[in-house]
Amino acid sequence: MLRSVRAERRTTPARSAAPLGRRLPLVAAAVVAAGLTAACGPASAPAGAQQSSEALPTATAPASASPEASPTASASPSATPTPAGSSPSPFRTAAGSGSGGAAGTAAKPARTSAAPAPASIPGPGYDSSADAQKLIDAALRAAKSDGRMVLLDFGANWCGNCKAADKVFAQPPTSTLLGSSYHLVKVDIGGNSSANSALLRKYSPSGGTYTMPVLVVVSPSGTLRTDTHVTGNPSLTSEGIGSFLRKWAS
Repeated sequence: MLRSVRAERRTTPARSAAPLGRRLPLVAAAVVAAGLTAACGPASAPAGAQQSSEALPTATAPASASPEASPTASASPSATPTPAGSSPSPFRTAAGSGSGGAAGTAAKPARTSAAPAPASIPGPGYDSSADAQKLIDAALRAAKSDGRMVLLDFGANWCGNCKAADKVFAQPPTSTLLGSSYHLVKVDIGGNSSANSALLRKYSPSGGTYTMPVLVVVSPSGTLRTDTHVTGNPSLTSEGIGSFLRKWAS
């Protein structure tokens, strides 16, 4: 009887070992499944996590600004960057700039050294029918344009000294000097022209007895420079008149 009880006790663990062996694989499988679930995360996120995920794009939206909201945010595709430490060249933006070193510089007109044409010289004698005031006005306008002086010659056709002066004026050295430096106007005071007599008193206001020819030099601005009625006439020769003309030419 004791042998049978001992035999039963010895064999009881053997009988229960089989069910335990079957349970161990199930427990191991459950542990493995739990580890996979923890590593991959739940199939569906909780409600709070889903709301946070949906709010993320709104929170990061200012990172990319709209091109319409900031027109100056993007640089022009045709702009060329300027190297650091250097200033942009003014010739690249100057209107009408060329390709050489003188780009953006306006071309200057070529200078000419040609002397102005000589002024016309009236012939001998005095025209009593001429409008002396208009002739003087025209000579002053021409003098303002070219810088020459105006020479007024008051005389008469019957005056011997006036005829002698006309011969000197016709000589080449004197005529060249006259044409290059003066606008000559001859005014007849030998007749009865009150207008011409008034012009004589205007440009030679000292009065008294006049010795013809009366030579008066007037600047382009109309200022009286010399009056031979006051200073006396030069000698009526090429040297005398030439010296007088050169003295008052400038």
